[in-house]
Amino acid sequence: MAKVSIGLRGWRFEEDEIFTDDEELKPLDEIPEDPRERLVRLVSLVEEPCDVCYLDYGEEEINRCNQAEIVYGEPEGEVLLCPEHEPDLLYWFREEGGSEYKGSVEFADRFHEWVAAGNEAPEGYASVEHVEEDPAGLPDLPDQQEVQERLEADFEGERIDILELAGQEERDGEEITEAELADSDLDLSADYPSDR
Repeated sequence: MAKVSIGLRGWRFEEDEIFTDDEELKPLDEIPEDPRERLVRLVSLVEEPCDVCYLDYGEEEINRCNQAEIVYGEPEGEVLLCPEHEPDLLYWFREEGGSEYKGSVEFADRFHEWVAAGNEAPEGYASVEHVEEDPAGLPDLPDQQEVQERLEADFEGERIDILELAGQEERDGEEITEAELADSDLDLSADYPSDR
């Protein structure tokens, strides 16, 4: 069977690892770990902006960013690109030492630093020619909700009692008082990171 890209060009999958004979996406527990990790990650990336556009315009002008069409790197260290900015990554990778970070989650950070320093590919630097034989013939990726439902349906773990781990008794739905909250180490003003 052939290798295919789904959703974004770049990450390639063996068709027989991810599709059934009926050309439907296999259940997640039947997909090998590496392609499954990439597929689950792709679901959250397919509508994201190009990283270079985002570095140029930021959140304030995100509407000016091109939607990403290409992904390079490893899950959680990937670079998302539009066709206009793909040559920048290729130049950095081939000519500016980016290949040193191949296979590393640092890949994206090092490329973003290079772009943020004002670097770009020289005018006319060649991109990769992507061949799309039958992009409409591939099934669509499931959305994030469907992936979450599939993961929960296959989950066979045990329930963990956080209070027991912390050495506290279960409170049977009793609310925490303001005094108890003030005495705790919980920081309610903290911002927690998102995946993008």
